[in-house]
Amino acid sequence: MTLYDLSTDLLDGHLKNLADFKGQVTLVVNTASECGFTPQYEGLEKLHETYKDRGFSVLGFPSNDFGGQEPGTAEQIATFCSTRFHVAFPLFKKVKTKGEGQSPVFRFVSEAAGEPKWNFHKYLVGKDGHVIKGFPSRVTPQSPELTAAIEAALAL
Repeated sequence: MTLYDLSTDLLDGHLKNLADFKGQVTLVVNTASECGFTPQYEGLEKLHETYKDRGFSVLGFPSNDFGGQEPGTAEQIATFCSTRFHVAFPLFKKVKTKGEGQSPVFRFVSEAAGEPKWNFHKYLVGKDGHVIKGFPSRVTPQSPELTAAIEAALAL
C-alpha cells in the first residue's frame, strides 16, 4: 500500500485519486486558517511553484484538530487560501488527522512517520508513494532541512 493507492475529496467536493501523483514527490500538510503557522501557506505555495515542473506537489489538508483553528466551511477555506495566499496547490476537504475517524491519508502517513502534533506538520512522500520523513510545524517550507530533503527525493 502507498499514498498513491488512496483517493480523497478535494475541497470542492470532487473525488481525487492520489494515483494522479504517482511518480511525483509530494508534501502532505495539515493546514489551518487561524493558526500562528498559517503564514506558512505562502512558503508552501513558493515550494509548489519552485518544484512543480520537476514533479513535485504540495497537498494541503485543512484540519480543525488542533485548537479549533480551522473552523471554516470548504468555501470559506478556499476563499481564504486563494485571496490571502494565492494558493494554487491542491487543497482537500477538511479531515481528521488523528484519533477516531482519522482520514485514510493521515492514517497512512502517521503509521510511517508519527501523528502530527500541530497544524502545518509536513510529510514528504517519495515518487513511489512511501513516506520519506515527517517534519514538525516549526520546520518552515523554506528551511534548508526540508528543501534539501525535497531536492534529494526529486533526484531519485
